[in-house]
Amino acid sequence: MDNPIVFFDIAVNSEPLDHVSFKLSADKSIYGEKFEDEYFILKHTGPGILPMADAGPNTNSSQFFICSAKIEWLDGKHVVFGKVKEGVDTVEAMERFGSRNGKTGKKITIADCRQI
Repeated sequence: MDNPIVFFDIAVNSEPLDHVSFKLSADKSIYGEKFEDEYFILKHTGPGILPMADAGPNTNSSQFFICSAKIEWLDGKHVVFGKVKEGVDTVEAMERFGSRNGKTGKKITIADCRQI
């Protein structure tokens, strides 16, 4: 099976910003409300990496985040399942709306998404 490619159209305050496409891992997956860590082969090597958000070991769900830097201290803690294929500049633009307290200065949303 080929690794799927998906995209998000990003909007800022309901105005289109640009899109980001991701190449996902197509390996075996476990479905459910929470599921076990599948593997820690892929590492947090730099901007554009997609890890699962979790609340500790074996608590993966549908939440994820996009790395904006190398964060190797998460290796072995968060399962990496993909990376940005196109649109790192859009990810960087979204990051500029952030702040140290974790809140964004403008509302950033995914306006549309689909598998390519």
